[in-house]
Amino acid sequence: MPSRQEISYFGAGPAPLPTSVVEAGAKAFVNFNDCGLGLGEISHRSPTANKILDDAKANLSALLDIPDNYEILFMQAGGSGGFSAVVQNLVSVWIERRRRRAEADAQAANPGAEKSQIDELVFQRLQKEVEEELKLDYLVTGSWSLKASQEASKLVGSKYVNVALDSRKANGGKFGTIPAEESWSLTPTKKEGGKGSAFVYFCDNETVDGVEFQQFPKSLEAQGQDAEDERLVVADMSSNFISRKVDVSKYAVIFGGAQKNIGVTGITIAIVRKDLLPPQTATPPPALLHRLNIGGLPGPVVFDYATIAKNNSLYNTLPIFNLWIAGQVMADLVAEFSTQKVSGQEAVANNKAQLIYGVLDKYPQVYQVVPDASVRSRMNICFRVNGGDDVKEKEFIAGAEKRLLQGLKGHRSVGGMRASNYNAVPLENVQKLVKYLEDFATGQ
Repeated sequence: MPSRQEISYFGAGPAPLPTSVVEAGAKAFVNFNDCGLGLGEISHRSPTANKILDDAKANLSALLDIPDNYEILFMQAGGSGGFSAVVQNLVSVWIERRRRRAEADAQAANPGAEKSQIDELVFQRLQKEVEEELKLDYLVTGSWSLKASQEASKLVGSKYVNVALDSRKANGGKFGTIPAEESWSLTPTKKEGGKGSAFVYFCDNETVDGVEFQQFPKSLEAQGQDAEDERLVVADMSSNFISRKVDVSKYAVIFGGAQKNIGVTGITIAIVRKDLLPPQTATPPPALLHRLNIGGLPGPVVFDYATIAKNNSLYNTLPIFNLWIAGQVMADLVAEFSTQKVSGQEAVANNKAQLIYGVLDKYPQVYQVVPDASVRSRMNICFRVNGGDDVKEKEFIAGAEKRLLQGLKGHRSVGGMRASNYNAVPLENVQKLVKYLEDFATGQ
């Protein structure tokens, strides 16, 4: 039976963890800090749990230089739950901002009117604005952003969802490129002569399709200080979290499941700008949302950012062991890279990705990288063997497993090969994969 050190695992998720964290976690699960209880047993409201939570927040803030005007939330339900949470929260923000404006206008135009009259005027205006102006913009560049847009359509109705980009249309019906921003059909902001959208969503790294945004889209940059001209940008970073430097201030919400780069399944991280939470922007009254009849609103309380923030991520039972694992991974990166912060890990990730792409490009007659070179993911390297020949790909997998190189099969929906190059994949394992790619291509 092979040891942990002999296995080189490239699975897309759940992904490998640093061995030091796994070993420490084994002890913590049995008896944490000699307290007589394991981390899966302690109360999520205990001082121990609160310290674990505070430490995790501090380390994530240090790694990403998260500004003070952002709240870090630890939730559950993975990235897929994040799809729903974004719709639930940011559509509510859109409605509440307009409700306040409508109320102020109604009061100014009708001094001395009773509250019930004002409420009715507000409702009528909101109903018209929802029907004519509510839009949710989605940039669909792979399987996960497609699922996110479909979830939004299911929750609020497809008429409110604007797929501003479907990259398959420029790539023969398949994902693998990101067309020029000039071709995107984003909902125009007020400055551009429109009304703006509730938010713009994109998936920063597509795990299934190997497509990664190389930088923040220029068309989503802030256009000024007026909130009516702002595009609230939402990014799903489930599979490239803490792998490169990010300017958090450009985003309204960043979210992602932990089981790729940060920890084990069961923790979802959301970084939310505080002005989208009470008291700056409260949640609209449930009765109003019911009357407006927007599907999915109000949604489950466990997805409500305001509730989770108010309760320091402890509204419901947070899996503290899972949180501790994520916190340890982040603490180790802080300790390893010090003042470099996440940029240090970015350099490592880039180097490993370049090694793998280098050997794949060296043998184009054997290996074909799926996405266009301009959008290649550093995290999920998708390729075909001999054009996707079934016999050759089975031969490739069999040879890899003999060398204890595991997790290389592509997602079941697209097939092919996929080498996931997450933070915890050590350089020496990448070098073993590169050697095998060389040997397979040359018949050795």
